[in-house]
Amino acid sequence: MNTPRGVRRTDTRLSDGRELIYYDPADAPARAPLEDTRGLPAPQPQVELRTDPLTGDVITYATHRNTRTYLPPADQCPLCASKPGNPTEIPDLDYNVAVFENRFPSFAGPGRTEVVCFTSDHNRSFTDLSQGQARLVVDTWADRTAELGARDDVELVFPFENRGREIGVTLSHPHGQIYAYPFIPPRMQNLLRQARKHQEVAGSNLFADVLAAERKEGTRVVAENGNWTAFVPEAARWPVEVHLYPHRQVGGIDELSVGERDDFAELYLDVLSRFDGLYGEPLPYIAAWHQAPVRIDRELGYLHLELLSIRRAKDKIKYLAGSESGMGAFISDTRPEDVADTLRKAGQ
Repeated sequence: MNTPRGVRRTDTRLSDGRELIYYDPADAPARAPLEDTRGLPAPQPQVELRTDPLTGDVITYATHRNTRTYLPPADQCPLCASKPGNPTEIPDLDYNVAVFENRFPSFAGPGRTEVVCFTSDHNRSFTDLSQGQARLVVDTWADRTAELGARDDVELVFPFENRGREIGVTLSHPHGQIYAYPFIPPRMQNLLRQARKHQEVAGSNLFADVLAAERKEGTRVVAENGNWTAFVPEAARWPVEVHLYPHRQVGGIDELSVGERDDFAELYLDVLSRFDGLYGEPLPYIAAWHQAPVRIDRELGYLHLELLSIRRAKDKIKYLAGSESGMGAFISDTRPEDVADTLRKAGQ
């Protein structure tokens, strides 16, 4: 089947019943998926949701995840394409982008968790993708956002990537994940609360006003193009933090136009290259898409991507210690304007 935007999508299933989806360029040959010969037993995830009475936060307990695969050698990577002697989560011999239900899901029943493999090349990262390859990932995110957001048991679709051992990555293959939350997570609740207050006072969208102010002030803008701006937020929490906003308010990735998707891929690769140029080596980071909730307060949301790193110097990591972990009050060692200036120069 073909997704909107002309990307070729091929659906199949793994031996334990989990869904696997291939995404290929529209002009790629039709794919005939190979069978998963591993004979895996049906997943039996153990998931429990509890609400903290002190904060109202929903805490997820997924005890089966404690046995998930941890930093296997490259020749045993479960995200590479399959080869003789190493059948993997992706039975085919090659792929462009592949998405499958997580074998060790954080949610079961309500909600869903997926793995998004950006490329079959184990030794690359998102930074190394061509603009066309990055654009295919954007279309994949868009298709998954639309499909997961249509489920009755999903309240928020959250695509993200963790890169680097310092972040806690358990598989080094270039990949991200999608959490389709059955609830609104705490950070999004806080953002919506602030957006609602701003709407009541100013009569306008909080995120749109933040973007306009950053573009006008200019000192924290890292890069921009016709449809997107990347800037260090005025009150950045993390040592290196850049937010990428489209110039048009939309709720989700699936609402982006062709031109907006093209421009995002271009700008995102630019910013990622600046991250890696900061200290002359790959920078550990988290890339977190902030999409509007599926049902409630959708008009208050504004699609954007938050890109952050915990590295505060070439050989130093920002740890969440007493103030951050105990009280949620961040103390930063870096000034946003200085970080923006350094990132601008990293691209020269």
